[in-house]
Amino acid sequence: MAEIVKQVVGIDVAQNELVVSLGRMNHDTGVDIYAYKIFANTVAGFGSLTSWAEKKTVKDIKVRYVMEATGVYHEHLAYYLSDQGKQISIVLPNKISNYFRTLDVRTITDKTASQAICQFGLERKLEDWLQPKKIFRHLKQLTRERDQLITDRTALKNQLHAEMAEKFPNQSSIKRISKRIQLINKQELEIETDLSKTVKEDAELARKIDLITSIPGVGKLTAIIALAETNGFELIKNKKQLISYSGLDVRVKESGTSVKGKPKISKRGNRHLRKAMHMPAITAIRHNANHKAIFVRLVSKHGIKMKAVVAVQKKILGLIYTIYKTDKRFDIDYNKIAIER
Repeated sequence: MAEIVKQVVGIDVAQNELVVSLGRMNHDTGVDIYAYKIFANTVAGFGSLTSWAEKKTVKDIKVRYVMEATGVYHEHLAYYLSDQGKQISIVLPNKISNYFRTLDVRTITDKTASQAICQFGLERKLEDWLQPKKIFRHLKQLTRERDQLITDRTALKNQLHAEMAEKFPNQSSIKRISKRIQLINKQELEIETDLSKTVKEDAELARKIDLITSIPGVGKLTAIIALAETNGFELIKNKKQLISYSGLDVRVKESGTSVKGKPKISKRGNRHLRKAMHMPAITAIRHNANHKAIFVRLVSKHGIKMKAVVAVQKKILGLIYTIYKTDKRFDIDYNKIAIER
């Protein structure tokens, strides 16, 4: 057998299972994907996975575990492997999707997806994944809890409105629904207090958030969500990648010359980050001349307001990234990033 220079475990992560393909690259750069198995997405499954990989691979060559950043389902496995001292790479979904399209694969299944991830890991030089900083992990938990509370409160308010609109409303039901809304209001305030306290405990993070909130329409909560959902932009290398990670990138469906769909945002990304950009964009369009000009120009061009709003969302998200990376403040007067003095 030719000398093995690289070994990769490609993992397609689902809520309940891990679909795994094992591959190697020899000295002549030949790629060989030679093993496949499914494990439970549990701690016991993680142990079985690593034991299986150790038995199937050459001990003197390190094994890299590669997976997509799929919502939250990959996180437990990533932490487990990191604690075990394994080499891990977590790849943004758009990278795998784009790579998959270059392969001669007609049927997309969990198995072919894991094989594509494995082959991607063998052919590319990937960076090691490091566990998110504790503060970003904590902020993400709080902001997602708050988002769920807001969703629940909206549903309860709609339910309350429907109940009160009836000819003979049930007063007991109205009272219980009102109490639940009051509880959510209280819990929202508690979360916001926790968020504020957490940020204040990290002077550097507080300073970065202050810089980011210099962008018209961007408040502290938006800044916190952007940083929490990207781990301080740890996996992000440029604005294009960030836009794709958020799912705000535009996709066009084409098939030969006969089928062409309307361009749509992919929504194949972090929905929490995408959602956080909506209200800042609306605010910026109303109160910032530059963003309003972008909105008006695009609406006059194609007449689709939501498409123009998405364009502003992308601009704002890009600005947040630029300010965080360059450590510079948004200059409203000159519409540029200026060094903070």
